Amino acid sequence: MAHSLLYALRSGKPNKFLYFLSRFASLLIPKAYYLHRRAHLLAQAKQRPDYEYMLDRCNYYCRISAPWQVSPHNRADATTTHIKYTGTIGNYTRKMFHTAYYFDQRDITRYFDQDMRWNYCPGDVYFTPPHPTIVKSRLLQGDNLENSVLLKLDKLRHFMFVKDKKSFQQKENRAIFRGKIRHSRLRTTFLERYMDHPMFDCGTTGNEDGYPAEWVRPMKTIGEHLDYKFIMAIEGNDVASNLKWVMSSNSIAVMPRPTCETWFMEGRLIPDYHYIEVTDDFSDVEQKLRYYIANPDKAEAIIENAHRYVEQFFDQQREKLIQIMVLQRYFESSGQLNR
Repeated sequence: MAHSLLYALRSGKPNKFLYFLSRFASLLIPKAYYLHRRAHLLAQAKQRPDYEYMLDRCNYYCRISAPWQVSPHNRADATTTHIKYTGTIGNYTRKMFHTAYYFDQRDITRYFDQDMRWNYCPGDVYFTPPHPTIVKSRLLQGDNLENSVLLKLDKLRHFMFVKDKKSFQQKENRAIFRGKIRHSRLRTTFLERYMDHPMFDCGTTGNEDGYPAEWVRPMKTIGEHLDYKFIMAIEGNDVASNLKWVMSSNSIAVMPRPTCETWFMEGRLIPDYHYIEVTDDFSDVEQKLRYYIANPDKAEAIIENAHRYVEQFFDQQREKLIQIMVLQRYFESSGQLNR
């Protein structure tokens, strides 16, 4: 218990208590204020010099190409990893799923009439919704891109960045991995191959049924991760949640090509330009690490490219405007708003 508390204080992750306190305080502001502001904010977006960039991202997140209608029948089917909700945005309550997903969607849905209907699937989405649905993550394949409309969800956990004071050259010539396996084929394959390899500091952060007990290793803070030149960013249920902060650091993310994406647009990442790409069986990881250790100039080029990529998410006002544009497009395409 004491160890867990100490880790929470030192982890380098955002303070959940302060985050949720500010979100609960926002409930005191009348919804009519936000509803009135939407038209002004959309007009403001069109006047920005980066509007074409914003429109490109809106088009990327929302790829609905034909008119459609939300089902008139309400539903809320929950599992341990996600909920499938169909109904009005005003009737989606905090108790239905994780509190973070309630407040993150509310940050944007409060700008719309609360009687608007939607399909909402918060949580780890690694399947194709049958109808256009607001999600945190989507598969990078087929018609899933059209039925899965991305919003910036679970952002306290996923959208955090770091200020790394240690240069690439000052770091250890090793790679680190910490995380839960959760039946991830990729994570299992990686640990089976490199658990006791001298170039890797890896392990799981908790006992899980069906996996060797000796795989469990002490948790590491984000600061301790930054002592290594390479940080493994391996998908679990959907995306690798550490990828955003790793790409903002002076270490390099190492991973197979993404199969899922979030608001971070993982589908636009370029292998060996924004991160080091390795095969799904991880057979080439050691070779790739040795190459970049021997060629630090090429490693530092990847770090610079990664920094430029993450910088596009730092403008919080622009991030909010793009999300409003996405939800506006969603309600227009379903015939609930005029274009």
